[in-house]
Amino acid sequence: MSHTTDQPSVGLFVTCLADMFRPSVAFATVKLLEAAGCRVEVPERQTCCGQPAFNSGDRKTTQDIAKTTIEAFEGFQYVVGPSGSCIGMLHHYPELFSEDDPWFARAEALKKRAFEITSFLTDVVQFEQIEAQFNGSITYHDSCSGLRELGIKKQPRQLLSKVKDLSLTEMEESETCCGFGGTFCVKYPDISNRMVSNKTQNISASGADTLVGGDLGCLLNMAGKLKREGKPVQARHVVEILAGMTDTPAIGEAEYDLGKAL
Repeated sequence: MSHTTDQPSVGLFVTCLADMFRPSVAFATVKLLEAAGCRVEVPERQTCCGQPAFNSGDRKTTQDIAKTTIEAFEGFQYVVGPSGSCIGMLHHYPELFSEDDPWFARAEALKKRAFEITSFLTDVVQFEQIEAQFNGSITYHDSCSGLRELGIKKQPRQLLSKVKDLSLTEMEESETCCGFGGTFCVKYPDISNRMVSNKTQNISASGADTLVGGDLGCLLNMAGKLKREGKPVQARHVVEILAGMTDTPAIGEAEYDLGKAL
């Protein structure tokens, strides 16, 4: 694949949850990337990032998935996705191969080009022309992978500060895990439920009417719990607000209730 345009070429990593539960997140990501002057393509060969297999100790399956992902995104200057968790998994790919394996160098190359969307907009292309409006108060959840693996904390807040009429109220323990953790919530449901209960209490106490975050897994988990508890707080992915795409139902209102499925 060759790119002759001066526009940065970006391969969009859609993520499974955006594909299956919330396509609007992928569309909002494309809108933001194009507004930032990027040329965006969506490689059809992409699949899951491999995190469920990785967390379950299935190294062989994870290697196979990693190879598919590496091949799908070779040729792009950048790989960008609306999930710190999934992009964080791409950063683990070099661990799957020995240093003398040709795939190791290719995995390292992908790692250096892979960014979560808010990090890419602020740290890489220095995009500040957010023209969205959101008439409401929000509180922000810092997802574990984005925060601890990729250092994503100030970037989404910096971009949200440019949204007209939006007010941000920080909740207590915004950096504490919501209890989803991929396979964690399946293996340890009682602990997970306690964690998300603590989280929804802090969300509600903030007084905000909208919960915002950068990972759909966390947002589906918390939105489901908020709904079951009867708390009047909606949930949205940060890119939906930044792109001005909030005319769709909030997370958990239209999708299958992930919390009940677990």
